Amino acid sequence: MPDEEICYMPAAELVEAIRARRLSPVEVTTAVLRRIEQVNPKINAYCTLAADAALADARAAESAVMRGGVLGPLHGVPISFKDLTLTAGIRTTFGSKVFEHHVPQEDAVVVERARRAGAIVLGKTNTPEFGCNGATENRIFGHTRNPWKLDRIPGGSSGGAAAALAAGLGPLAEGSDLAGSVRLPAGCCGVVGFKPSLGRIPLYPSLNGFTGFFVHGSMARTVGDVSLLFSVMSGPDDRDPQSLPATGEDFARAAEGGISGLRVAWTADLGYAAVEPEVRRLIEAAAKSIASLGCVVEEAHPGFEDPEQLFLDLTAPFRAAACGQYLASFKDQMDPILVKRLQMAEGVTAVDYEKASHRRTAFWQIVRRFFERYDLLLTPTAAVAPFAVGIDFPTEIAGRRVQSPLAWLPFTIPFNLTGQPAISVPCGFTRDGLPVGLQIVGRRFADATVLRAAAAWEMVAPWAHLRPPV
Repeated sequence: MPDEEICYMPAAELVEAIRARRLSPVEVTTAVLRRIEQVNPKINAYCTLAADAALADARAAESAVMRGGVLGPLHGVPISFKDLTLTAGIRTTFGSKVFEHHVPQEDAVVVERARRAGAIVLGKTNTPEFGCNGATENRIFGHTRNPWKLDRIPGGSSGGAAAALAAGLGPLAEGSDLAGSVRLPAGCCGVVGFKPSLGRIPLYPSLNGFTGFFVHGSMARTVGDVSLLFSVMSGPDDRDPQSLPATGEDFARAAEGGISGLRVAWTADLGYAAVEPEVRRLIEAAAKSIASLGCVVEEAHPGFEDPEQLFLDLTAPFRAAACGQYLASFKDQMDPILVKRLQMAEGVTAVDYEKASHRRTAFWQIVRRFFERYDLLLTPTAAVAPFAVGIDFPTEIAGRRVQSPLAWLPFTIPFNLTGQPAISVPCGFTRDGLPVGLQIVGRRFADATVLRAAAAWEMVAPWAHLRPPV
């Protein structure tokens, strides 16, 4: 089988082919590594490759197949991890000069679980410094580029992961999401990115286990593969006090079944967001198509005001507590957006932070009441299509001047504040051939419903056969 066909094969099919001995883990891993060697120099998706270790793990996985051993749900399937996620023995820089040569001694829990499931760790994908930018670039590794158009960004902060998936540099990727960092790059690169309910995937190691926004997410080219990876990564772990109890659901099969009878709301602006006309057009068309699945679809938005300032008031101290101590020594080598975010926390008191938490609670009550009426909400993933590499954020959207780096992601931030499950799935291309993502948001803890809705949409508008020209 040609390398490219192996590299674009869904993870679920690779699992089946490896178990049936039609493909070997070594064959699959070698094909992906060869494609990384060929394509990665063009897009810079991987920043650290663990090729020797991956091949050694693939040989061990192949031996287990040949001797009839017990095989995990991801046995022999390659996976990448974001350069914010700890990987024992594999350099993890957080995209920062501060940690340029950092090699962790332990795996994050999501890495532990992927390895235990039999996955082959390929290496680390690029991220902006400490994940604090919607464009994936940093002072160590430079820019990551969008495989669909190399002069455009892949989104961020899991931009390396999304670009790798779109370019066939592995079937599965882990990302992480504080303000949309799984969903935004998935939308920009025409792949699938799932942010589960807060606590569904344990976060460890973590400096703060009690007041979270940040979650790990699963990324792939199909909803079924995202569900498969989510099933491996999810589940309680006492090292994370916010981790949720097991539900008994089989998340690997969560994408199966239809969504007939669900009440679905959609909006292209949330009442305050500036949105490119082409993005709006594609979202409106998607909402009409989803109605054909037997849903009751209405245009509506939750009625909350723009939560950007609330998000900044809560997350600037979060960032400053984690890495503000490096500002004095490394300020000139840091991303200016990160520096500004750290400086925002100066002078914030404990009372200020508690008041912001009160506002977050009030925000949740508005959203909660909205989801008493609707099972799902559809929005654009981003307000714009992927913009030019070298620009941190667009300064104009739909004729409106904007000054905030967060202005192009008004649809993702709200659901980090509420902790609800949300997924980005492809919903078409602009006239310039750039992907646009559809975000599907579900009720609190309704992860399976979100995955099922995404899979139903995938059946209406399939995309996995499309490949960028990189």
